[in-house]
This record gives sequence, C-alpha cells and structure tokens, in this order.
Amino acid sequence: MDFSSPIGVFDSGIGGLSVLKQLIRFLPSEKFVYLGDIARVPYGNKSEKIVKQYAIECTKFMLSKEVKLIVVACNTVSSVAIDEVKGIAGEIMVIDMIEPASVAAVRSTRNGNIGIIGTRATIQSYSYPKMIKKIISEYEFNIISKACPLFVPLIEEGLLNHPATKIIADEYLKELKAVNIDTLILGCTHYPLLSQLISEILSGVQLIDTGEQAAVVALRKLAINNLIADKSIPLNNIPEIEFYVTDLPPTFNDIAKLFLGFDIQSPQIVSLGQQ
Repeated sequence: MDFSSPIGVFDSGIGGLSVLKQLIRFLPSEKFVYLGDIARVPYGNKSEKIVKQYAIECTKFMLSKEVKLIVVACNTVSSVAIDEVKGIAGEIMVIDMIEPASVAAVRSTRNGNIGIIGTRATIQSYSYPKMIKKIISEYEFNIISKACPLFVPLIEEGLLNHPATKIIADEYLKELKAVNIDTLILGCTHYPLLSQLISEILSGVQLIDTGEQAAVVALRKLAINNLIADKSIPLNNIPEIEFYVTDLPPTFNDIAKLFLGFDIQSPQIVSLGQQ
C-alpha cells in the first residue's frame, strides 16, 4: 500500500455514489474502487448481526484490492458495524459517514437546533445524536430527527423535480421548519440529490452533506500520511474507477450517471463472503 494505491468506497447499494462524487471533487487525481452490495440492499432492515457480517465481507473485498483508505459510504454500517470494519482493516484508514458530518453540524449551528433526516434505520439507530453528544457533551443541543423513507425511491425513479416529491418533502420537513433549525444533516447518501428542493423549503438552513464531509476528512488523512496520489488530473476530469456490484439491475448505469454526472464503465459482478 502506497500513494498510488486506490481509495476504496463501499455501500449497500448505489447511494454511496454521491460520496464517490465528493471524493472525486476533493481528490481528482486518485484512483477508486467502488463496491455496491446491491443484491443484499437495503441493510437497514437487517439484524445487527447480519449487517456486521456484510460489512466485514465488504471490507475484506476492499482489502483484496489493496486500497490505502476505506470510505464506508453507508449510514447503516457506519451506525452499527464501524468497529468491525476498523478491526478487519487493521492499519488501513477508515472513514465513516457519522462522525465527519456530526463534527460539521456542531461547527455550523449557531442556535443549537440541529435537524437530521435519514432512512428509518438510521434515525432509529440514534447514531447522529449520540455522536454529536460525544463530540461536545457539555453543550445541550436541540436535535430533531425525521425519517424520510420515500425520498430514496423517488430519487431512484429520477423524480427530483416532480410535484409529488415537493409535496412529500414539504410534509417531511415541516416539523424541522417549525422548530427553527439552522443546520440539517442529510443522513442518507441519496439525499444530496434533493439539496436544491430542501433548501427551497428550509431557506437559510445549512445543509451538511455526509459525503462532502467524509471527503474533506479523507483529503486531510491522506495528506497527513503522505498518501495523496502523485499524478496529473485526467484531461476529461473522469478518474480511474473500478466498479463492482453484487447484482446489476438494468437501471444501474442510468442511476449512476444521475449521481456522478458522467457515464461509467460497466461494473463487474462479484460474490462476497468468499474472500
């Protein structure tokens, strides 16, 4: 493992592509390996034992690709299995979704009212409020969490600007608007695609993109350890990425382009649990 090794990114599905997009933005000269465990998505309705097993298998796959850093682009794994990932990864640096975004939210808020939106599993895990209180236990924040389960299917259907999405977003966010939050954690890697709509509803609220914050931490960690790639940025601005999935739905390439903004090479289908 050296500066020329790739960065590994894994998720239970395709939402982690929004994290990959931010990593490309902050680290444009790097190579990447992306793994989407689409065959077993969603992780959020699985038992903690099974999520940990899946997380270990994904981590072992990343290690087989000799990555220099692993980004866990999955809120469920970040909530319940990050210790297992770090244990398997050993000396390889690991970045989750929860801590970087929580640190950013604490730094951002001025009135102490922090909102969190995510899937039911992420909200019910209470992972973000626990992390915020761990970061600064002596300060009493008013943390308001809201599950937004319909956002993911709407995004994956490409209905970003559909009137139905606006109606649902208004309904989900009205509680957060009523308590005057000034900071909102987008606690699902799909949600950045709805940033414009959310900002229209919650005018003046600072949105915390978990992928963006993870990318900032990745840049810092690689710089400190002298592991930033020493090569020129690709002329077409599209980095070298190896895509792996455990299942390949017909819509994968279209959705990937929606997240990343460019066409991708066909992903390879792999089986996990055999490393």
